Amino acid sequence: MIHNSEVLDLHNNAFQPGVVGQNETNWKYLLERFSLGWVTARDEDQLLGFANVIWDGEAHAWIQDVMVHSASRNLGIGSQLVAVARKESRDAGCEWLHVDFEEALSKFYFGTCGFTPTTAGLIRLRS
Repeated sequence: MIHNSEVLDLHNNAFQPGVVGQNETNWKYLLERFSLGWVTARDEDQLLGFANVIWDGEAHAWIQDVMVHSASRNLGIGSQLVAVARKESRDAGCEWLHVDFEEALSKFYFGTCGFTPTTAGLIRLRS
């Protein structure tokens, strides 16, 4: 079980403040409606890490919103979140697992997690 407030708290810790809608996001609704599943890392009741896996209902899944609490980084939590997401996506019948990220995270996703670089496109819809 995951609580909206704990994901909001982790998101506020993991990402820069000021992300559009960050304090109003209804994570429970989004996860139940659009996710194949999600992965969490906990220390007893404290949420230390989270990764959302969204999908198209068929062959493609995407890792979204990978976050690890700043006090728990560099312990392998992020790579474990991705490894579980990868396994569960494959077990659900997905053929492809996608991720997009900022360039500073290339070593993590390409080196540690085993993703392959691809060509992709992006259009900013809001500024």
